[in-house]
Amino acid sequence: MQRVIMIVLAGCFLLLLSGCGGNDSDRIGEIEGQITTLQTRAAALESQLEEEHARVTELRSQIATLEDTEEETLAIAYLNIERAFSVFTDAVSDLRERATTKQEEFISLQEQYQNKGISAEEYQDKNNQLLIEVLQAQIDIDMGTIDRMIASSGFSDVRSNLEQLRDQAQTVIVDEVKRLAATIRVGVINPQEFESRYTQVKNAFTQLDQSLTQAATSKIVEAAHKIAQKNGYDLVLQSKNVIIYGDTRTITDITDLVRHEIALHL
Repeated sequence: MQRVIMIVLAGCFLLLLSGCGGNDSDRIGEIEGQITTLQTRAAALESQLEEEHARVTELRSQIATLEDTEEETLAIAYLNIERAFSVFTDAVSDLRERATTKQEEFISLQEQYQNKGISAEEYQDKNNQLLIEVLQAQIDIDMGTIDRMIASSGFSDVRSNLEQLRDQAQTVIVDEVKRLAATIRVGVINPQEFESRYTQVKNAFTQLDQSLTQAATSKIVEAAHKIAQKNGYDLVLQSKNVIIYGDTRTITDITDLVRHEIALHL
């Protein structure tokens, strides 16, 4: 601003010098006109300078904002649900080993029959018995898992639902399998009746297993949500059928953290 005023005064001084010796009235009018022109230019220049100053101030503010807030990136994690789910299966590993043994016995019987090592009648009797024993071992796994969930503080919010599920399974599945096994041992059931009763109890077990899987999965999701909030993740993906490639420098596997969270409450 001061610089603009000095420019105007200097211009006026030069005009006065150049006008010495002429008609004073004409010179004064000419000088006044030129002064007015200079003042107009000075005002325009001053306005332009103020605009440029405002732009510089805005740019400085933007630069300061960028410096204060580093470039933000989306924090992404992923979860292997199957591996996380193994926390529940590990809790009943002894029951799973028993079921595996029974399954191996069943496969061995199939191979023995195919190799004509036993008669068709003997095979049918043993096959029905092993079918029941394999199913019983699978039911024991689910019932054992339910018992552990009920005893766990992490499932306190759904404990009543789990207790109801266990009571229903005891009546509809466990007791019926025991009755069917006893009938097989005494040999007083025809193949059609066995197949019908076995199919019914097998379907009931499938529904039980699905309900149990849903309850366990909900706790896995709950644990993942808690860990994501705690560690500042913006997005958690399921690795199976979702992630084809993930750079470990920018995407983190939280499966072990979820497993640990579940194990603490199981």
